[in-house]
Amino acid sequence: MNSQNDTYRLSNGVGIPCIGFGMWQTPDGEVGVEAVKSAIKAGYVHIDTAQAYGNEECVKRAIEESGVPRENLFITTKLWNTSHGYDLTMNAFEDSLYNLGLSYVDLYLIHWPNPLPFREYWEEANACSWKAMEDLYEAGKIRAIGISNFRQHHIEALLKTARIKPMVNQIRLCPGEPQEELVKYCRSQGMVLEAYSPLGTGKIFDVPEMKQLAEKYGRSIAQICIRWSLQMGYLPLPKSITPSRIEENLKVFDFELEESDVRMIAGLTGCVGLSSDPDTVPF
Repeated sequence: MNSQNDTYRLSNGVGIPCIGFGMWQTPDGEVGVEAVKSAIKAGYVHIDTAQAYGNEECVKRAIEESGVPRENLFITTKLWNTSHGYDLTMNAFEDSLYNLGLSYVDLYLIHWPNPLPFREYWEEANACSWKAMEDLYEAGKIRAIGISNFRQHHIEALLKTARIKPMVNQIRLCPGEPQEELVKYCRSQGMVLEAYSPLGTGKIFDVPEMKQLAEKYGRSIAQICIRWSLQMGYLPLPKSITPSRIEENLKVFDFELEESDVRMIAGLTGCVGLSSDPDTVPF
């Protein structure tokens, strides 16, 4: 990946920009609107939100106020845990479309595979949600469909009934947590791996080894993390509400990490904590 405009190619041929602007924990209202506008101004065309984040309307306003044509942007949102099943998924999708002010989304994901409200029959609930997403995809309302936080057994269960394979799995991929076996399996199924929390929700800034690498390369720790993510073949989704950092996080295409440093970063196991178990999350 040589520039922010480079794309990964999804299994259906759709191009997905290689870095996305993450919206998790971004406040609704003016702060969120200004963050997305700053991202678009800096050159991000890929915006990743979710129904659960409560900030889809920020994306709507930012798109309108940015003046950038909708077709030049790649917008992702996600199905929340209270809306699994065919009809609930259809309704939730229409709500998201309304909140975003769009006639279609570029990527729609099932946010979690085994949410608390459906824990006794998660496999059936996922199958029904996926059927709804396949129908929306075939109707042209979604350009690509995928999953988030799914582990191998969740994917294998989904594939029993899926007509269309997931094109993306968005999981926590950050220094010390490369999830190598899951990544390998997803790639064998033709999925692109999106990396949420690529900066380890901020904990990475206290890791001594990362401070040393920042000095070595003359870059910020955030830039080191994002560059590492790209060299691992992931699609990172960095988040910030600070315009200067939003801009800085895109300036990762004019340097490369040595292979030994890529391996070292991957091996910092647990340096920013580990992923939640999707089968036991309390939501």
